[in-house]
Amino acid sequence: MAFQRISGLAAIAAGATYIIGFWVYFAILGPAQYGAPDAPATQHVQFLVDNQELMNAWNLVIYVLNAVLMVFIVVGLHRRVKDGPEALAQAASAFGVIWAGLILAAGMLENISLTQIVRLAASDMEAAVTLWRSTSVAGAALGGGNEITGGMWIFLLSLAGLSSKGIPLAVNLIGLLVGGAGIASTIPALSEATMIFGLGFIVWFFAVGLALIFSRSSAESRVA
Repeated sequence: MAFQRISGLAAIAAGATYIIGFWVYFAILGPAQYGAPDAPATQHVQFLVDNQELMNAWNLVIYVLNAVLMVFIVVGLHRRVKDGPEALAQAASAFGVIWAGLILAAGMLENISLTQIVRLAASDMEAAVTLWRSTSVAGAALGGGNEITGGMWIFLLSLAGLSSKGIPLAVNLIGLLVGGAGIASTIPALSEATMIFGLGFIVWFFAVGLALIFSRSSAESRVA
C-alpha cells in the first residue's frame, strides 16, 4: 500500500479520535462538571478517582494515539506539498511535528499524573487537589489551551497546498479557515475559536484523508 494511503487512513482515524474525544466530553465530562471553574477542586479529583479507567482510555485516544497518527499525516502531506515553495512546506511540516510532540507529551503527563492523583486522594486529598491543579494548567498549555501550533501547521500547509496543487482546493480552503481559527484562539478575546478549530479539524481530517487515499499528486505517482 502506498504511503499516502497509509497517511490517509491515519487522517481518518485521527478524525475519529476527535469525535470520541468530543463525545466523552459532552456526554460524560460536561454533565459531571469536570473541569468547570466554579466546581470545587475536590469534586474534580473525586471524579478522577471514580472514573480512572475511563479517563486513562480517553487520554490514550485523544492524546497518545492522535499524536502517533499525526506523524504519519505530517509526513504524507509533506510529500504532497514539497514540490511547491520548499521553505513554506518545510515550515508547515516543522509545526506539524512539533504539534505531534506536544500532544504526545500532554497525554503522557495526563496519564502519569492521573495515577498519582488517584493514589494521593486515598490518603491526602489536599495534596491530590494541588497536583490536579498544576497538572491541569500544564496539560492545557501542552495539549490545547490554545491552538497556535496546530493552527500554524494547517494554515501554512494549506498555503503550500495552494501553491503546489498537491492538495485539492476545497481541502486547502477548509484548512485555511480551521488554521486561522486555531491561530485566533491565542487572542484571549477570541479564545472560543478553539471550539471552531476542534470541530473544523474533524471535517478537515476526513477531507484530507479521502484526498490522500483517492487522489494522487505527480510526486506520489513517481514514488508509489
